[in-house]
Amino acid sequence: MNTRILEEAIERAALEAITRSVIYIPPDVKEALKRIYSEEESESSRSQIGAILRNIELAERMKRPVCQDTGILLYYVRVGYEFPSIKIIEKSLVNAAKVATKTIPLRPNTVNPLTGRNPGDNTGRYMPYINIEFIDGDILEFTVVPKGGGSEYVSVLYMPPPGEGVKAIKRAVVDAVLRAGPMPCPPTIVGVGIGGGADIALHIAKKAACLRRLGSPNPAPELDKLERELYVALNELGIGAMGVGGRFTVLAVHIDYAYRHPAILPIGIVFQCWAVRRATAVVEPNGSYKVFQ
Repeated sequence: MNTRILEEAIERAALEAITRSVIYIPPDVKEALKRIYSEEESESSRSQIGAILRNIELAERMKRPVCQDTGILLYYVRVGYEFPSIKIIEKSLVNAAKVATKTIPLRPNTVNPLTGRNPGDNTGRYMPYINIEFIDGDILEFTVVPKGGGSEYVSVLYMPPPGEGVKAIKRAVVDAVLRAGPMPCPPTIVGVGIGGGADIALHIAKKAACLRRLGSPNPAPELDKLERELYVALNELGIGAMGVGGRFTVLAVHIDYAYRHPAILPIGIVFQCWAVRRATAVVEPNGSYKVFQ
């Protein structure tokens, strides 16, 4: 296939995915928000959840971003070894970010950390951030995640003594949610990454928070049990929607792990606010594609 045609197809798919992600909240998240609205007993917290649901409805009707902070763009890419042209992927995804900034529009959020310079198009050194994983087959699949600054601000890395094990994990997660309070715009999804190294723990925590669908069980039985225990414990803190007090501080706790060095127990904790924004595109070798949430 003509490389230019494929490059344009990837860019179109990415632009559609970005557009869908910033406007439409995924169905699993909407259902979770509707559920806690019906179960919340605090009037003030229920009022906040109701405002969130109205916000979602208005964004869909007006086709405008669901939050004024349209985040920084993260791409989680899975590409087959047989895909016709791997070298064009990065260029296409970066171009889509530039176009999306103008056409949706997106708030230009990328700034030089030293000078404060803003290029105005959501690009820059390492931005948008592209994570690439190679898989069998000949398709390209990527999920775009516009990650807001408020929920990112309270991300944290703990390095407890490794011998403390699960006890340290529970303490770290509860402490992180207490410290975060209302700042990440609860109800949140709490992503927890255990093991690996410092960077690995935070990386898998972010993937767990942003990519995994609500209601999906953890494939590791011991982690599934820990997620359910922490979900109950965190919601008993009483922080509530937007920090006004109530039954529901978190929508879910998602945990992933990596094997670690015996001398360390990294625990990465990343928050995703209620405005979960993600959309996935699958591009075929012939340039056809589909986008879904």
